[in-house]
Amino acid sequence: MKNYLKSKFDASNKTVVSVVDELPLWSAPFGQTLFETVNLRPSMKVLDIACGTGFPLIELAGRLGSSSLVYGIDPWKTATDRIKLKLKTYGIRNVKVINCIAEKLPFKNNYFDLIVSNNGINNVPDIKSVLSQCRRVIKPGGQFVFTFNLPKTMSEFYDIFKDVLGELRLIKEIHKLEEHIYDKRKPVSVMDKMLAEADFLNVKKVRNSFSMRYLNGTAFFNHYPVKLHFLPEWKKILPGNRLEEIFNNLENRLNKISEEKGELQLTIPYICYNIKA
Repeated sequence: MKNYLKSKFDASNKTVVSVVDELPLWSAPFGQTLFETVNLRPSMKVLDIACGTGFPLIELAGRLGSSSLVYGIDPWKTATDRIKLKLKTYGIRNVKVINCIAEKLPFKNNYFDLIVSNNGINNVPDIKSVLSQCRRVIKPGGQFVFTFNLPKTMSEFYDIFKDVLGELRLIKEIHKLEEHIYDKRKPVSVMDKMLAEADFLNVKKVRNSFSMRYLNGTAFFNHYPVKLHFLPEWKKILPGNRLEEIFNNLENRLNKISEEKGELQLTIPYICYNIKA
C-alpha cells in the first residue's frame, strides 16, 4: 500500500492542529511568486536560507517529493524547533534543519541544485558574505531564487512617521528611520551590484506588490506581525522617554486618515530574483 494511503491525521489532536494553522499572510505573496519561479526536478539538493518556522521549506519539500533533499538553515532555534515538530507530525523525511548563520554555510562547494530564500537574505547582517557563500555552494547551472520587499514598503505609513518626527523636532530620529529602511530593504540597484560582485550575472527579476488593509491605525499597531517584527525595531531608534508621545501622535494621525478614506491601506512592493549560476 502507498505510504500516503496509510496516513491518518486526527483533526482533534492538539499537536496536529498546532502545526497546520500557520502560513503568515505576510510571507505568502512573496512565497507564491517564489514557487511560480523555481524549477522542480527529481533528485535535487535544495537550500532554504533563513527558513524561520518552515515556510517555504516544508512546502517545497512536499512539492519536490522524497527523491529530493531540502536543507533549511536559520540561527533562530525556537523557530527551527517548531519545524522539527511539524516534520515529525507530518512524517516528512526529506528535510534537514541546521542552526547556523548564512554567512558561514556548512556545506561543500558546488553542492546545491537550488537555493531559495523568502524575504530572508535582505535581513541578514552581511548580505555580501551570504551571496559569496551562495556562489560557493551552488552547482554550475543551478538556480538561485530569492524574494524581498522593497524600500517603498508601507510608504504610506513611513511618510506619516517622518512627518510626526519632524513636527516633534526629532530630526536625528528621521535619519535613523531612513537608515533602518535602507538596512532592511535594499534598493534593487544595490542588490544588483552585490550580485554582480558575487559573480551572479545571469539574472532575471519579477516585480510585484500587494496591500495590507486595516480598519485604522489602532488596528495596525495591534496586529501581531507588526508587534512582533516591526515595533521592536522602531522603538530602538526612538527616545524611550518619548515613545508614548510619538505613538499617540502617529496613531491619531493614522486614525484620522482612516476615517477620511474608510480604511488604512499599506502597499508592499517586492521583487523576486531568478538567477542561473
